[in-house]
Amino acid sequence: MKLNKISALMAAAAVSGSAFATDGYFAHGYGMKAKGMGGAATAMATDSMGGANNPASMVWAGDRLDIGLDLFAPIRKISRSGGTAGIDFQAESGSNLHYVPEFGYNKMLGWDMAAGVTVYGNGGMNTDFPGGQINTAPGSTATCPGFNGMAGAVAVGAPFNGLCGSGRLGVDLMQLVIAPTFAMKINKAHSFGASLLITHQQFKVNGLHGFGGYTATAATGGPSNLTNLGRDKSNGVGLRLGWMGQLSDQVTMGAAYSMKTKMSKFDLYKDLFAERGGFDIPENWNIGLAFRPNDQWTLAADYQRINYGDVNSIGNPSTSGGVLIGPNTGPGPFLAPGGTLGCDSCRGFGWGNVDVFKLGFEYKYSKDLILRAGYNHTDNPIQSRDVTFNMLAPGVVQDHLTLGFTYNVSKDSELTMAYMHAFKNSVSGTSLFNQWTTAFGMGTAGTDKIEMSQNSLGIAYGLKF
Repeated sequence: MKLNKISALMAAAAVSGSAFATDGYFAHGYGMKAKGMGGAATAMATDSMGGANNPASMVWAGDRLDIGLDLFAPIRKISRSGGTAGIDFQAESGSNLHYVPEFGYNKMLGWDMAAGVTVYGNGGMNTDFPGGQINTAPGSTATCPGFNGMAGAVAVGAPFNGLCGSGRLGVDLMQLVIAPTFAMKINKAHSFGASLLITHQQFKVNGLHGFGGYTATAATGGPSNLTNLGRDKSNGVGLRLGWMGQLSDQVTMGAAYSMKTKMSKFDLYKDLFAERGGFDIPENWNIGLAFRPNDQWTLAADYQRINYGDVNSIGNPSTSGGVLIGPNTGPGPFLAPGGTLGCDSCRGFGWGNVDVFKLGFEYKYSKDLILRAGYNHTDNPIQSRDVTFNMLAPGVVQDHLTLGFTYNVSKDSELTMAYMHAFKNSVSGTSLFNQWTTAFGMGTAGTDKIEMSQNSLGIAYGLKF
């Protein structure tokens, strides 16, 4: 099959199946070999996934093709408890099995240059919580605050989902990156590389009717672009730069930097995201070291920084844009001018910048079998203040253990497998609905909790030519 046909198939698969949320909504690693080593790959050059890890590595990887598939199984649970307003609930997400494809191709152009392409995905929201947990009736003393007569709210009846909306609650964010890459050695020990990040993302959300009266559009009397509007699309182009250096026979270092990727806006959801539908991909950078004390062992360590907080729609606190400032003459609250959703300074998901530490080991057991293990730790981007909004996408796992191996099927082909377990983690905080329930004398909303754990198992085929 020609390369362009393979790329097209991988692109279609990535759009339809990308669902990885481990280091925030970035994957813990890119490429099955990196995934088996906790994601540590900045100073490694063992496959053609350099467009996702370090573009400079491609000139050391040789002529090769890599294609793989990861089965990703996240477990997400959300709940509200301890309140007196009658809106306690608990739910577990469906959509618990996803496939995450990967693809890379690299071609040497002499000893000192290489050109290739890496195709990979981010995402991992993909939640699908059942509705109907809150069995109250509009107009009762225990009604969901989102339907307590506020301007622009959708008039639907009980039962409500956990965020006081109608029907199922969930979000689906998928990002596909196609990264054409060029790398060049400036001498026999050092190389530089660059990847163009051609990015396509898709998004949809259901069940947010309870926030319909707090959008910037609803505050001016217009229709809301907030929820249950199907899948929207966005495109953008970014750049990743990289360096790799062979400091000695035993030590290799690498570094890579990716600027913030400016994406076109999600028009269908301009009342959900700050900046009227903005959802850029955050700036991120990584630095790594690989140490080979002998021909059998390799120890690799990476540090990565992901600046989620610099993207308003991701980083703005979920309490931004004002709160209820008192009841008006009707049964509903009085909104501050401009609403609290959709504007530049309005509510976001409150994600902070994260530091990620990755450690991996590789052991050459025999000439045909290489064994791997790794550990990955990331900061939790979500604090207790923002738990309610992040019920949509509880990306709170922090600690990952990984295992993997590569088996040489022949002198020109290999099979690689990787397993990852992300340990269960949870975050709790006072429900965002508390400001509304107490304002109307409904009692306290209670404590919201989000929880996640994960497993993944993947396989990749590598061909050297």
